[in-house]
Amino acid sequence: MKLPIATACLSTAIIALACSPAMAQDAKKNVTVVLAETVDVVEPCMAARQDVGRVISQNVNEMLVEFDYANSALKPRLATEWKQVDDDTWEFKLRPNVKWHDGKPFTAKDVQFTLERNKNKKITCEVGGKYLGGTEFSFESPDANTIRITTKPAQPILPLLMTVIPMESAEATPADEYTRKPVGTGPYTFDQWTVGQNIVLKRNPDYWGEQPQVEQATYLFRSDSAVAAAMVDAGEADIVPAVAVQDATNKETDFAYPNSETTSLRIDTREAPTNDRRIREAMNLAIDRAAMLGTLFPAEAKIATHLVVPTTIGYNADIPAWPYDPEKAKELVEAAKADGVPVDREIRIIGRNGQYPNATETMEAIMAMLQEVGLNVKLDMYDVSVWNGYFVAPFVKDSGPTLTQSQHDNATGDPVFTAFVKYASGGSHSMVRDPAVDDLISKATAATGDERAKLWKELFAKVNTEIIADIPMFHMVGFTRVSKRLDFKPTIATNSELQLSQIRFK
Repeated sequence: MKLPIATACLSTAIIALACSPAMAQDAKKNVTVVLAETVDVVEPCMAARQDVGRVISQNVNEMLVEFDYANSALKPRLATEWKQVDDDTWEFKLRPNVKWHDGKPFTAKDVQFTLERNKNKKITCEVGGKYLGGTEFSFESPDANTIRITTKPAQPILPLLMTVIPMESAEATPADEYTRKPVGTGPYTFDQWTVGQNIVLKRNPDYWGEQPQVEQATYLFRSDSAVAAAMVDAGEADIVPAVAVQDATNKETDFAYPNSETTSLRIDTREAPTNDRRIREAMNLAIDRAAMLGTLFPAEAKIATHLVVPTTIGYNADIPAWPYDPEKAKELVEAAKADGVPVDREIRIIGRNGQYPNATETMEAIMAMLQEVGLNVKLDMYDVSVWNGYFVAPFVKDSGPTLTQSQHDNATGDPVFTAFVKYASGGSHSMVRDPAVDDLISKATAATGDERAKLWKELFAKVNTEIIADIPMFHMVGFTRVSKRLDFKPTIATNSELQLSQIRFK
């Protein structure tokens, strides 16, 4: 069935705010961005989290290399050129005369500090855990604007990895704790953070590159998609990066864009009853994915078979989509029960409020489908700060068997951004403990060309059909609402970053 189109009733306070002089945005080149989740950290090494990345990445803190999503190519950012010295070592030439926001020079020392800090076990860095897990670094700096990075194992795509790691100042950033006021080199300075209410960025007058048109950006947080979308119509906001399908009703302001996100649920393979493969298979068979298309998810979304999109090298087209077969699921649950598997034990779905549009409703539907085939399932929805404890190692202790709601972004086209963090024994999101999986990941990471693609295909077949480590759901399509006064169209990059310098005024 089709979901009804939601209608938003703005409170008197919000309407009054929209009419105040401070919000008369047309008078200035300021923009307001409304995010679905409250940003609870502003640490650049956490920018792999969508809520943080959309504020920080390439706005405040820049990468060495930029990924050109339109042309699937690499282009210079803080590094002007790079070359492979040998199988294990890459050399990067840094852009000269770049200054941090505090006026200090950007040098090779900062690059080394950034990579080492992302691997620092005293803090949990989502960037390091997601992209650098299993890789060890050593460094050589012939001069302040040159750095040679040696990796173990070899990283033939190290320049691509550099597109997702925001650089941080060695002098201004605490080594062993999160920063609350990031210092970057980007076109915007971090001006203000009122926790739970807003974040303000201001244009950097001393930026090394071209001055952007947007002078100031204010980020607000609204979990209700309908309310957020209505704020654009009311002139209270300019961009809502993620609008629910039922709220994307205005052809003049709402833009669909290709999305590199894949939604899923991670299965805890360590605890009974979800440590039994039959239960993991039953859970996948119990879910009617097709019924969610055009209702909870856009009709244009695609049913996923694994956690990378089809344009990724090593995508395995031979992995079949799970059919909806609740009767077979019931049989598997009964067979496991007959063998002594405690199928009556409570399984908790760990959901994340606002992770994507209709996130709560989706988890409620999945809970009901799993209960229908004889499993004892409970739903707990959390804000990101609590959910993160369940999702990222070392994980909440004594939580029992869990299914953790997830949305994974791999926009750069290589499974190295997915495989280690999701499936390696040391991966920060992984609950898989399999030496054969670890060996495949290690070999694929160091391989090139056809051999690299072949090994990734083998890995995805193993974790998705043999182990069944996830409940894959959909390759997503995104909707963004943009004020009529702006010249801006979302791209696949909008999943993980929102570069203010790309916004123009009409």
